[in-house]
Amino acid sequence: MNKRMQKRSSTSSWLLSLLIALVIVLLLLTMYQIDRQWLKLAEVQTTLAEQAKDIRELRTALASGTVRQQTGNASDNSGVSPAFQRAQAMTQQSDYAQGDWSVDAFGTNLKTLTPLVSSDAYASEVQNYVLESLVTRNPDTLEWEGLIAKSWQVSPDGLTITFQMRDDVTFSDGVPLTADDIVFSFNFIMTEAIQAPRQRAYLEKIKEVKANGKYEVVFIYKEPYFEAFDLAGTLSILPKHFYEPYLQKPQEFNESKGLLLGSGPYRLLDPKAWTPDKGNVELVRNERYWGDVQPSFNRVLWKIIQNDSARLTTYRNGEIDAYGARPNEYADLKNDAQIMGKSHNFEYMPPVAGYSYIGWNQERGGKPTRFADKRVRQAMSYLTDVPRIIQDIFLGYAEPAVSPFSNTSKQHDPSLQPWQFNLEKAQALLKEVGYEDRNGDGVLEDPQGKLFEFKLTYFEANEDTKRMVLLLKDLYARAGVKMEPFPQEWPVMLESLNKKEFDAITLGWTSGIETDIFQMFHSSQAKTDGDNSISYKSPALDKLIDQARATVDETQRMPLWQQAERIMVDDQPYTFLMRRQSLSFVDKRIQNLQMTKLGLNRGSLPVENYVPAAMQKY
Repeated sequence: MNKRMQKRSSTSSWLLSLLIALVIVLLLLTMYQIDRQWLKLAEVQTTLAEQAKDIRELRTALASGTVRQQTGNASDNSGVSPAFQRAQAMTQQSDYAQGDWSVDAFGTNLKTLTPLVSSDAYASEVQNYVLESLVTRNPDTLEWEGLIAKSWQVSPDGLTITFQMRDDVTFSDGVPLTADDIVFSFNFIMTEAIQAPRQRAYLEKIKEVKANGKYEVVFIYKEPYFEAFDLAGTLSILPKHFYEPYLQKPQEFNESKGLLLGSGPYRLLDPKAWTPDKGNVELVRNERYWGDVQPSFNRVLWKIIQNDSARLTTYRNGEIDAYGARPNEYADLKNDAQIMGKSHNFEYMPPVAGYSYIGWNQERGGKPTRFADKRVRQAMSYLTDVPRIIQDIFLGYAEPAVSPFSNTSKQHDPSLQPWQFNLEKAQALLKEVGYEDRNGDGVLEDPQGKLFEFKLTYFEANEDTKRMVLLLKDLYARAGVKMEPFPQEWPVMLESLNKKEFDAITLGWTSGIETDIFQMFHSSQAKTDGDNSISYKSPALDKLIDQARATVDETQRMPLWQQAERIMVDDQPYTFLMRRQSLSFVDKRIQNLQMTKLGLNRGSLPVENYVPAAMQKY
């Protein structure tokens, strides 16, 4: 009797526990749904408020008789301006549809999204969806096409560039974009209190930016500059009404995390509210977007997934739309039926592929380091076996970098070759400087007995970089050089870079069609927050950089760049490592993927990709 009672009691307890667990699950689901509803409600309220504002402004304009037909910019017979014609062609495909989300992943937390203050490629990728410029490049022809500019004229001496602007462009909050905003953008950057030393380094070539009425803007240069049109035409346009108050409180701007508002196809839901602790970055469609073709995706989302394996799993599960494969997994993934069944596959190296490097810090705490001696830097390059790194770590999916200039660029001197591993030459150079193993412990010492040891800073979440650094540690040890791998989080790493508080660092630079090396290697940029973070100074190189930048004629400019390249190859301010191929898998939901002269068109603007209605999931 007691046993039966115990059994019934046990069963009742189990049922009660199950019931309680079920209630808790339902409560959690309800709370989650309520949170989602509140977020949606907030979004709807914001949209309604914006629409109400637009209607009030339209009524005012109608009452005053100022509404007129918009003329648009230069276009073909379809009424679509050249910059939007590739996007327009996308909309003509039989299965084209608007809607769904574009979802990607960043391998690191972002420090800030605020333009000018941010300095990394991740923040720049987000900003490109929000901020716009006067012109853009055609990815097929590489020619300039008007975006906010309708037309332009360049004076015979190249010192004055005048742009006529569209008069139908508004920022995402509905305020019209005019020439005053472009004038403000230049003046804001040139304000010393604003933390924008990188941008000022280039814009110092400009004497003045002025408005001729509401929709014409003039850039006047102090002296000839080979990228004068590029510099003026691609200046990110900041809304004056939004950023001007920060001229009175520049420190608040410099320390901000998410002040981002523009005229682009997407916007932050709240242009002041994003902070790094939010993790993911999410942009919503700019319903006021002025463009001739509206963007297809409702949202653009970047998830923060720092672990490589976790990113692959997330892609495999369909939670992100693309995955950039590591070389050591690429072959297996191409034979993975599940991955290939859901993916487009691309393997390419565009002419604008960036390069990776090891930067040798030549000055720290106001004093020269061992790397200030060219012979030491040369020795380190002899010890850095780039072909082995490419083969062992990147499985051949890369090519050696000779310099900052691509091997296919007109800036490159084809007679120059990458440095080759040579232990004997490295040892001879180090001995010439005075480094010897004086106590038989296997580590070199200088004449004062100080060990040749240093820390190599690298991004901790990149597994391939970690493997490369460990390989380098062994290679350097063969010559008696003691290197300590020093992994860091991305924001901490950027801080160390800006303050020049490192021994050596491995990173990468993006490249352009023609690369201006002023910010990285000119001695004037060897300052706090300057991009010459290694404090490299060469009067001969400075002179050539200045001459090349001031030479508008390409046939005269390229020999100057090649002379500059020869100095860099000899000086080895960086040990130039490699340019890597992109090994990409993109979910088959994403349509209209094309290769262009700038690479894969995914993420290009105006937006050229979409998801057919039957394949949409968000």
